[in-house]
Amino acid sequence: MQLSDLKNLKIAVVGAGYGGAAAAKALSLLGARVDVYEQATRIREVGAGIGLRPSTMNRFREWGIFDAIAKVSSPSEYFEILTATGDPIMKEPWPADGEQTHTHLIHRGDFIEALLGVLPEGMVHLGHKLEAVEDKGDRSVLTFADGRTVEADLVVGADGIKSVVRDRLFSDQGPVFSGERAYRAVISVDDAHGMVVDDNLRMYIGKGTKIYLLPLRHRGQVSFDITALCPDPTWNPQVTREDMLRTVEGFDERLVSITRGLDLDTVNVRGVYDIDPVDTWHSDSVVLLGDAAHSMLHHQGQGANSAIEDGGALADALREADSVKEALALYQATRKPVTDKLQGISRQGWSEDEIDEVFPGQKPAAAAAQE
Repeated sequence: MQLSDLKNLKIAVVGAGYGGAAAAKALSLLGARVDVYEQATRIREVGAGIGLRPSTMNRFREWGIFDAIAKVSSPSEYFEILTATGDPIMKEPWPADGEQTHTHLIHRGDFIEALLGVLPEGMVHLGHKLEAVEDKGDRSVLTFADGRTVEADLVVGADGIKSVVRDRLFSDQGPVFSGERAYRAVISVDDAHGMVVDDNLRMYIGKGTKIYLLPLRHRGQVSFDITALCPDPTWNPQVTREDMLRTVEGFDERLVSITRGLDLDTVNVRGVYDIDPVDTWHSDSVVLLGDAAHSMLHHQGQGANSAIEDGGALADALREADSVKEALALYQATRKPVTDKLQGISRQGWSEDEIDEVFPGQKPAAAAAQE
């Protein structure tokens, strides 16, 4: 689109999470008028740590916000997968993107705070719970719970796994339970029983349980995540220490000790959900992004990364296409094949035999040579 057309574009982003904030930054750099509408009255990101991949960090460099993210994160050189008792399965450097080779490990709270901190003042509007979206072709109208309405040339639905935008316009299929439960906590490195010795992500797998240790050196902490098989689909269950300890039976005793020492009041417990692939992400003036479009299980660590890549791809498409309608079709054609594949891979099991399927092409060279 022409620069003059982009500057006249009024964009409403629904949701101020990773995807919404990233999209707002990328779209505002086009010169468009961007407003973000968030239902929460204050931004508070719970959970633990995530890894921002090299391609994601390059997007931040492109948008001029690399330093803001880097100063609250720790650069990691590789990830390692081990058995429950610590025997190595694979160890690989992060897939590079140009000269960027490090994945940056960051606390979710620090990440969303940094993202929102680089948006212009007044762009984010809190306390806006979306009730309805009406697609009128060349524009759309949002109606919020308090009766306020907003009209925009483009609506970006970045409102998460329980997306109202997706439900109203594209798919009424709700979240899908994975048969797993996640227990997440952030602890001091001093309480990690010597298991955190560098800035690299390690995952231990065994008996249907995965334990992630994600260092947050810039905080002097480590993100500790247990994901275990569980038939109970409760979204936000109440659990006991014994519940958690049962999931780590047979693991390295140091991991058991970390689990035993957790302060239950600081542990975030959630049923693990994703969504089935959505056939269509856009109309003429409304588009889905991030978890609203393709929420995926966290086993690939690609949820936040995919949302940020969506924001970049959407801005690229608007720059390249002749109209909003054409841009949205280009955006979907660019991103949907990638996220469909990631959703599928993330749903795979995690036995030692499946590592090559879960991380295609990343089996250690020595193992690959024996085949």
